[in-house]
Amino acid sequence: MSRLAKKSIKFPEGVTIREESGTMILEGPKGELKVPVLPFTEVKSEDGSASVSSSSSVRQARANLGTMWSLVKNASEGVFAGFSKILEIEGIGYRANLEGKNLMLSLGYVKPVKFEIPEGISITTEKNVITVSGIDKQLVGETAARIRKLKKPEPYKGKGIKYKGEIIRRKAGKKVAATAG
Repeated sequence: MSRLAKKSIKFPEGVTIREESGTMILEGPKGELKVPVLPFTEVKSEDGSASVSSSSSVRQARANLGTMWSLVKNASEGVFAGFSKILEIEGIGYRANLEGKNLMLSLGYVKPVKFEIPEGISITTEKNVITVSGIDKQLVGETAARIRKLKKPEPYKGKGIKYKGEIIRRKAGKKVAATAG
């Protein structure tokens, strides 16, 4: 059994939870999220907190217990405060602009790359910093990963798109390697 699932989930002020036909609906100041209830799990909510329990002792039930707890916890945090990921663009001539519902990226290719912003995600750009934010943690992370995948940072000069705080392992070039060896 999951150690976290033994604890009850405390909701911040202003977050409500209700169940409708196999899904948990969480509402808060930022919006509304629907979380499907996984098989073999039950979510019980009472005045500002929720607890997750298992209806079986099958192996899959134990696995779903911790997953369901995390899904409800992340949804409650998302509808209250939201999530965000910050990406940095490194390289001469590399930049990002917003054009309507699209993110236009100049990444050293012949034509600029057009990235369509998914529903429920907001993106802001400032100089060479892209901020991806929204209430669904999984969707925010996936969108940030898809943007980073367009031009991963290379190990020689560090050009590309990286997460804020990410450390890129640098390699020595041919000239440095030849003189050192």
